[in-house]
Amino acid sequence: MDKLIIRGAREHNLKNIDLELPRDKLIVISGLSGSGKSSLAFDTIFAEGQRRYVESLSAYARQFLGRMDKPDLDYIEGLSPAISIEQKTTHKNPRSTVGTVTEIYDYYRLLFARIGIAHCPICNREIREQPVDSIIETILQYKEGTKVQLLAPVIRGKKGEHQKIIDDARKAGFARARINGVPVDLDDGIKLDKQKKHSVEIIVDRLVIKPEIRSRLAESVETALQTSDGILVVLADIEGKTSEHFFSQKNACPDCGISIPELQPRLFSFNNPFGACPSCSGLGAKLEFDPDLVIPDRSLSFDEGGIVPYNPDSNWHRSRFESLAKHFKFSLGTPLKNLPKKMMDAILYGSNDDIKVRYDNREGTGHFEYQSKFPGVLEDLKRRYLETQSPGVKEWLEKFMSQKFCEDCNGRRLKPEVLGVTVAGKNIWEISRLSVTDSLKFFETVKFNQNEKKIAYQIL
Repeated sequence: MDKLIIRGAREHNLKNIDLELPRDKLIVISGLSGSGKSSLAFDTIFAEGQRRYVESLSAYARQFLGRMDKPDLDYIEGLSPAISIEQKTTHKNPRSTVGTVTEIYDYYRLLFARIGIAHCPICNREIREQPVDSIIETILQYKEGTKVQLLAPVIRGKKGEHQKIIDDARKAGFARARINGVPVDLDDGIKLDKQKKHSVEIIVDRLVIKPEIRSRLAESVETALQTSDGILVVLADIEGKTSEHFFSQKNACPDCGISIPELQPRLFSFNNPFGACPSCSGLGAKLEFDPDLVIPDRSLSFDEGGIVPYNPDSNWHRSRFESLAKHFKFSLGTPLKNLPKKMMDAILYGSNDDIKVRYDNREGTGHFEYQSKFPGVLEDLKRRYLETQSPGVKEWLEKFMSQKFCEDCNGRRLKPEVLGVTVAGKNIWEISRLSVTDSLKFFETVKFNQNEKKIAYQIL
């Protein structure tokens, strides 16, 4: 048993190979692509070792493993049961890191959810429970006349039909709810897809902020907190824009009024919408239109095709750029590098001035005029990219985009309130960016109190 003997190996590209290999040695098989390296290592030696191992198991165990075919060869001896580690390239998926691939990050998330200490992302103070009176005071600070809706989140991003929850809310006297962001009547026959994740928020009350609504507001806030186990969402209509404010009896900063959701493992995942930075969706970088790709050669003018995504002969594009040039008093024949910064900023980033645009149709038989603000080339391309349904157009527009560091999370992938949760003074991003050696050192030397040790014992 000091040799592995192979006779007549014919699997795939192998041409009746006879071979003797020394046992208990590290052997490297090299050769051109397609020469049969994998056929010998995986499909012959490993396959036969694995088949013989499975054959040695009981009939009961074999029924779960499936049938294994004998490789195409005459004879092989000197084999032991084998395991194989497949050849793999590195992960190119931006949602995978060393931590997620090895599943170590799952333990990190669990650790932070169980013993993490929450801090306010603005003032960095430790977040404490927020009493009902404090929630009411915060809501009453909205401008008088603001319309608000009080919502009790009973389901947050969970799969299922949730029929019982909806029926119970109807029986409790509630008339409306917001399901996945859409207001619905509870009396309507609501059917949810049990395979998809849903969020269900009961609309408890709708109010207009006035000094005399305090007692009604207090009653509605308490009802909402009881219905959703201490969580409240307030939708406030401020100057025509609806803003959403999250309150929790459990986790809230007394000074800034910022609340964070209950600490759960999913909150610390950049691949989950509950924890991911909303700006970059947890990637740490954003694909954005790059001025240097949109205008690669500034020595050209608009007329010479200097702004690449816009055809200067297209009537529609020409009418808009001519109106902009007329308003700012420059020529479309001027090389872009010779235009003042103010004019280049207007072209790239838009202008707040109302600009009169005249559009003549292709046939020259009619025209129409309108006034609008020029959105800017980058914003206009972004709109086209988001609105198009054509994969070809998307692919073409992506030629003018480049990966840019996300400014909101500074590449850290998570929401500020998630990064405010610490274990031993470090947030989850700071710990997961350590090298393997430094990570090991951190967990070997970190000091936990008795309570934390008890809770985190199995995780650690």
